[in-house]
Amino acid sequence: MEGAADAFCCAGCEMAYAIIRGAGLERYYAEREAFAPRPEPLVEAWATVPTEPRADGTHEARLQVDGLRCASCVWVVERVLEQAPGVRDAHVSYASGRATLRWDPAATDLGTLAGRIAALGYRPRALGAERRVDRGLLYRLGVAAFAAAGVMLFYEGLYAGWWYGAIDPGFAALFRWASLALATPVTIWCASPFFAGAWNGLRHRVLHMDLPIAAGIAAMYAHGAAAALLGRDGYLDSLTMLVAFLLAGRVLEAHGRRRAADAAVALVASAPRAARRATAAGLETVPVSALRPGDVVDVGAGEELPADGIVTEGAGQVRVALLTGEAEPAMVAPGERVHAGTVLVDGALSVRVEAVGAGTVLRRMAARLEAAADRGARPTSLDRIAPWFTAATLLVSAAVFLGWWRGAGVDAAVAHTVAVLVVACPCALALSHPLAATAGLGAAARRGLLLRSPDVLAEVADVDLVVLDKTGTVTEGALVVLEADDAALRIAAGLERYSHHPIARAVVAEASRRGIPLPRGEGVREEPGAGISGRVDGRAWRLRSGGPGLLLLEGDDGARHLLRLGDAVRADAAATIAALRREGLEVVLLTGDHAEAAWRVATTAGVSHVVARVGPGEKAEWVEARRGEGKRVLFAGDGLNDGPALAAADVGIAMAAGAASSVLVADGVISTASLAPILAARRAARAARRVTRTAQRHSIAYNVLAVGAAAAGVMSPLVAALLMPLSSLVVLWGAARVEALVRREEACRG
Repeated sequence: MEGAADAFCCAGCEMAYAIIRGAGLERYYAEREAFAPRPEPLVEAWATVPTEPRADGTHEARLQVDGLRCASCVWVVERVLEQAPGVRDAHVSYASGRATLRWDPAATDLGTLAGRIAALGYRPRALGAERRVDRGLLYRLGVAAFAAAGVMLFYEGLYAGWWYGAIDPGFAALFRWASLALATPVTIWCASPFFAGAWNGLRHRVLHMDLPIAAGIAAMYAHGAAAALLGRDGYLDSLTMLVAFLLAGRVLEAHGRRRAADAAVALVASAPRAARRATAAGLETVPVSALRPGDVVDVGAGEELPADGIVTEGAGQVRVALLTGEAEPAMVAPGERVHAGTVLVDGALSVRVEAVGAGTVLRRMAARLEAAADRGARPTSLDRIAPWFTAATLLVSAAVFLGWWRGAGVDAAVAHTVAVLVVACPCALALSHPLAATAGLGAAARRGLLLRSPDVLAEVADVDLVVLDKTGTVTEGALVVLEADDAALRIAAGLERYSHHPIARAVVAEASRRGIPLPRGEGVREEPGAGISGRVDGRAWRLRSGGPGLLLLEGDDGARHLLRLGDAVRADAAATIAALRREGLEVVLLTGDHAEAAWRVATTAGVSHVVARVGPGEKAEWVEARRGEGKRVLFAGDGLNDGPALAAADVGIAMAAGAASSVLVADGVISTASLAPILAARRAARAARRVTRTAQRHSIAYNVLAVGAAAAGVMSPLVAALLMPLSSLVVLWGAARVEALVRREEACRG
């Protein structure tokens, strides 16, 4: 408003008035018909956030939750959400900071659930927003560290008076009051996250781990203020250093969690941003996002492939370690499939694009791994220990205070009680499982097996029976030439080079693999069901069926050659199966094919137990029967008929190139043409379990010894503040060892 007593609702309006008046536009206030609308509070439009409808009528969504500081924060959020009307399921991943919610849309909505998270003091936001460093936490750390340095300098003067004689009372009082002045913003503002966490927990009747920390900080500040009033020395130096160390621990912990989550889903960064697309006018450089299926792109030596596709021209070696973990480059030729993100080591390729962006194997791997990392781990007794541990900590601290107060006075009682409150922390105990499981999922994914959740990883560690489908799992799932001499193969390839029949593709691919130059057939005529005929090198030839798995090549001079075709056993099948058996696992080949073909594959692959002529329903029944005998079954298959068995097994593993239905019902997907990822995932699961158990033992020992030492008076509050975040950082370091343990086992056992 304008007049002798101008008043403004905020400094922004006052500044706007000054600008308008300075520009000579005062008539605006006389001519306006209404006050300017006041801005509404900034509220995220949760109604626009996409949710996924489920078959049971519920909706599911994933959110990013900022501000999670420890495992008990995760427990609090999960419990409060699960108590909300209409919520069927709520999982929060400490490793990635994401929440997966499932609710009844008739009873609640996403905005309401996000509001419950916000009421706890955390910030929910939709996925896709850029993850940023918590600057508020960094600012608080900076102020706390600055204040701690100043208070320590003042207390050095007070301590010097103890050793070198009495300090002047005026200077002593100045140092105490200056220390109190610096400690006040540290307590009120820097330590506010701890007080907020404690209060929000109490409001929801949850004993949050911030409660003992907040109690310790409040006790130290109250004692320091009283000491300054009475002319005595308090523990304000320990208070400011305590807050600084706790904040530093949370900053480092948050950084470690971001690195762990980013490492698990950073596969997409390996894909190039641009591609050279072939057009009628030549080559044009376009963004990868502009590519469409059917486009042809050229790739030169040293370049990364921009999309998934089929090689149409050229040959070369492709480094596929990103997808398979194999260090040796793989040779590719026309007709073979290549993937985005892999690197062409030498040669040159023309690739017909089949999938780009989210449809590529690389992006699917990243999406599946991200979803797996976001799933909550299977609940254990340790996951619910935080509130009980907090209650026990408060009881022990009360007993310590009473005991030391009676025996040594209030000063000693406050110091030792604060040490107990600060040093006790179950976070490392509760963090060990989710962080190690996330690292295990990442290790398995880097070796080609994408698992849906930490629960599946735990199941893989317990498996004792591995059941394998034959076609497309133990075998390649496509026709290949098994036997043929070079001369006959050359002529057959000359006849078949322009045919799109599966047999033709197998013949041409084998000739290309052997480096045989393809002759040009003349007068080629293809008769469906009868074969193909034509002239090669001036002579007439005919290629027709010679029986099951055989091709007969006949010349006009009576020459006859046989080519044997079949489904080849995967190159690594025998080695992988042998390694699984060495680790004590029973391996069974379960197939709907006839016994002769099944045993031929089993003999080559090294499987000694075969069950043949089994239908889709019978496969599932066979798996359920083995589970009924107490076996923990892993079933791997790829076909439409394998869906029931995949669902019936403890762990169902599908081949990525298999039927879509099998991929959808499986617990994990092998993204490479290999069985080795099954072995790698088992090693990753066992390494994650080993790291978890080691961390849990260390955490229990730490809490028993640290609390005992603090209660006995041999640990100061400052040392306690150093040890508390250190225990959680040790767990982060342990989770990083999962990959190293897997590599060590691979090196030892091959």
